[in-house]
Amino acid sequence: MKRLIALTQTLTLAVTGLMTPLLASAHDYSRESVRVDHPWSRPTPPGVTVGVGYMSISNNGDTDVTLIAAESANAGQVSIHQSTMVGGVMRMEPLPQGLVIPAGTTVNLKPHSYHLMLEQLSGQLMEGERVPLTLEFDNAPSMNVELAVEPLDGGDMPMGQRQMDHGAMDHSGMDMEPMPQNQ
Repeated sequence: MKRLIALTQTLTLAVTGLMTPLLASAHDYSRESVRVDHPWSRPTPPGVTVGVGYMSISNNGDTDVTLIAAESANAGQVSIHQSTMVGGVMRMEPLPQGLVIPAGTTVNLKPHSYHLMLEQLSGQLMEGERVPLTLEFDNAPSMNVELAVEPLDGGDMPMGQRQMDHGAMDHSGMDMEPMPQNQ
């Protein structure tokens, strides 16, 4: 019986080890010279109508490519933003001209940096779901991807940056209604 249990555990580990690369690669997208790796988002609390989109975009071509727009059936509008720290305050600004992905480089859309804002969400983003997203490029064809909604404590952020205080952010460059504050 102990041998059967040990054999079962070994087979489970072997199958899991074989499946992990397949599952990871299933969430990467390529079209011509552009590659999008691991597009993801965070769950949203009930009633919040704004979400985010993160990913790595690689340009393996010889000419610059610009991410000029994005759209999703789950959002009334998707815009490209950049967050920067100015005088101790995190400032978020839209990039109306788009985000340039220079030839031969990768640009990371991540917390506290470049990101997509999913505005006017049609519903709450729930952990485990996938959000369809179309990325529009200048100098490259558009690409359909899915944002995997992952837990708040996941992602690429260091432990100390996983909870963001939006009260210290300057949203003055955005045309959005204020979010309700928890009391």
